[in-house]
Amino acid sequence: MSLLFSSSSYRSVTFRNNVFVSPMCQYSSVDGFPTDWHLVHLGSRAVGGAGLVITEATAINPQGRISPSDAGLWSKDQAGAYKKITTFIKEQGAVVGVQLAHAGRKASVSPPWEGGIALSPSQGGWQTIAPSALAFGALATPSQMSESQIEQTIDEFVNSTHLALEAGFQVVEVHAAHGYLLHEFLSPLSNKRTDQYGGSLQNRMRFPLEVIKAVRQAWPDELPVFVRISATDWVEGGWTITESVEFSKEAKKLGVDLIDCSSGGLVAHAEIPSFAGYQVEFAQKVKQGAAIATGAVGLITEAKQAEDILIQGQADAIILGREFLRDPYWPFHASQELDGKVQVNVPVQYMRAFNN
Repeated sequence: MSLLFSSSSYRSVTFRNNVFVSPMCQYSSVDGFPTDWHLVHLGSRAVGGAGLVITEATAINPQGRISPSDAGLWSKDQAGAYKKITTFIKEQGAVVGVQLAHAGRKASVSPPWEGGIALSPSQGGWQTIAPSALAFGALATPSQMSESQIEQTIDEFVNSTHLALEAGFQVVEVHAAHGYLLHEFLSPLSNKRTDQYGGSLQNRMRFPLEVIKAVRQAWPDELPVFVRISATDWVEGGWTITESVEFSKEAKKLGVDLIDCSSGGLVAHAEIPSFAGYQVEFAQKVKQGAAIATGAVGLITEAKQAEDILIQGQADAIILGREFLRDPYWPFHASQELDGKVQVNVPVQYMRAFNN
């Protein structure tokens, strides 16, 4: 039996296989609400055989969105709008998860296809916040968060966690990667605070760990919590893989079940290598160093490549992004490539295409 297509369990939730859909922003929401695009986009990956479908970065408040077109989960109405999507995904046999996020200093920009430029209030933008008043590249300078704002943000993560349960999600992933708010606190390049939330590694980890602790306590004990990290900033003097291992150890103590290992995103000038599986080593180092399950992500495209990562014990799950955009039915095709037969649950409506 292929490891990629074996089932796995985190707490009480069983995943039919270890092929997970990475959170990928669609910039297609209206006032934070999902649209028909999200139903079809996310639902197609569930039909295609994924074990877990994670929604895009979903903001805990309006100012936490990357753009005005980003998803949000700060109201009961939004939770209700997600129920049709979560129900459909579960009906296809996949687990459904939500990534809760705050964009920090990288918020208030236009969608990528409109340039990803900073938006003024007259353009629908807003004042951004961050650990320190340091801008990301050419974006607007954020205001430094007060301790009361930090406490409020933790409360908002908790509110969104409660709403995620109401919406029918089975996994919550805390977004602490890609240069967004929690990552900004972790990295010494973006966090120049001199209070209890800045300076030492322990202090820089404090706020992200407080968020994780609060989310874990607000989420049912029988359901898993994941955390996405950027394992390195790819810049001298920035966040490192060694610090990522220490952070993951602390996250595990708080009840986190899996670390989703990405990298980069904190600074605009980072030089990030690009080759097949370039981030897999981070998943392996975190898995071994923190003794926690990890997900590998980043230029994983081939079935054998994905299977080998699991066989070699480098990660516990394969998290695909762009490859799932190119091929919603990647699990079907990968299963056939590995052993010549389909090991995933093909919908009965599609079975005639796989019987021969």
